[in-house]
Amino acid sequence: MEKKIIAGGGVVVNENNQVLFIYRRKKWDLPKGKLDPGEDIKACAIREVMEETGIRNLTIGNLIIVTTHSYEENGMNMQKETHWFEMKASTVDNSTLTPQLEEDIEKIEWVSPENLEEYLSETYTTIQQVLNSWNRPRNHIW
Repeated sequence: MEKKIIAGGGVVVNENNQVLFIYRRKKWDLPKGKLDPGEDIKACAIREVMEETGIRNLTIGNLIIVTTHSYEENGMNMQKETHWFEMKASTVDNSTLTPQLEEDIEKIEWVSPENLEEYLSETYTTIQQVLNSWNRPRNHIW
């Protein structure tokens, strides 16, 4: 039996065009989390980014991509469908970054575009897909 989970997350960029990464379970990742009952997917994405990183001033943009991946949890097959949005943080102040420890987030870093490859080599395939889709030339909302 398989259980489907819907989640929302974001590629968060600051005014220096750096991308926000979280480090969890020995991998670099992007902030995301599960949709609450009755919650809008964009509201979910913003809430999860805020909870996992401590950032408060976010602007949400366009949907980048929807990814799916499967995993096992407590003997049950899970399928997670994550809706990824572009987001803009209005500050680069690192003092506002607060890793959500109960979600096993150990650290949070702003990563410059020229250093992305280093982080992508230590992440999940779906995160690489998200960033490749986001990096394609297109009309960003800002």
